Order: sequence, then structure tokens, then C-alpha cells
Amino acid sequence: MGESASPQVAVTGDPEVDHLNSTNALSLVLGMMLDQQYGVEHAFRGGWKVLNRFGTLDPAAIAAADPDEFAALCSETPAIHRFPVSMAGRLQELAAHVAAHYDGDVARLWNEADSGKELLKRVQALPGFGKQKSRIFVALLAKQLGVRPAGWEAVAGDYALDGYRSVADIVDPDSFQKVRDYKRQKKAAAKPSEA
Repeated sequence: MGESASPQVAVTGDPEVDHLNSTNALSLVLGMMLDQQYGVEHAFRGGWKVLNRFGTLDPAAIAAADPDEFAALCSETPAIHRFPVSMAGRLQELAAHVAAHYDGDVARLWNEADSGKELLKRVQALPGFGKQKSRIFVALLAKQLGVRPAGWEAVAGDYALDGYRSVADIVDPDSFQKVRDYKRQKKAAAKPSEA
């Protein structure tokens, strides 16, 4: 992910943070990892917070950091997540995985994937990425960054479709609100009706 003016991931509403997520692969992956039980706009600020507090987003440095000190850094207000200590540990696991499997260059995860199936497999191997989150991330890479290996639509499922289903569809405040509304409707529909 170079420093080009295009493409941009615009999730947080903060141009500086969105630029970091658009140009720093680890920051983007970290935001996706933190996007659980936490507002998406806050989750995707995680990389920016780590960079400003820790001084680097180098995976090897993060993986090698003292776990207690790193957890304390992630817990500073505003914390990186509602559960900052457990997420700090998961972030260090993620960084160690990237350092070990991609020589610290997380963008290799998608740049070297030969197919959508291979991309999904690589994403699912990341700590903190289950099947649904992985499918959403594949869709985000395709829709926001133009990473579209053959078969990406099939592995992303409904997240590949046009619409406002997930973070993959957020490009501005209007689309952000549409995704939020979709999630509320889906949550309401899943609740058992009162008789």
C-alpha cells in the first residue's frame, strides 16, 4: 500500500486516521481485528493510537514489546478497545504472525494471494479473524483498495454485493449511516418477537 492519492479507506471520519489506514497495511488489519463489540469508527482508530503511543507499527517491534507495558499503553484513555488488555494481547499475536509469515509486511497477505480462496485462507489464519470477519475483510480489500484476486466475490459472499452491509461499504458519512441502519434492522429482525 503506497502513498498514492487513491484508493482511500474512509471509515473513521478523521482524514489523518483514514489516511493511515489507507497507507499502512497493519493499521488497516488492526482496525478490522478490533471491529467487534466496539464501534467501527473507534476500532479503525486503533492503529493510529498504537502508532502515536508506541512510536511504530512495525510488527516485529510490537510482537517483541513487554506484554504488560504494551497492554498499559493500549489501555490509556482513549483505549484501543472496550477490552484493551485482551485486545493488546491479540494485537501482539497478530503482529507476531505477520512478522513470522510475511516478514513484517502484512500487505503481502493480499498482494501474494493467487485467488480469492487463498486470500480468505490467509486472512482467516490471522489471530482474531473468524470466518465472517475474514469475508468482510476480503470485501473491504476488494471494494476499497481494488484487491480483487479471481474468485473474491465467491468467498466474500453477500459482502461482495452492492449495498450497505458492512465496513467494506463505508466510503463517507452517508454510507456509514446506511451501514449502521442496516445493522440495526438486522439486529432487530433477529430478536424474538414479543407475543
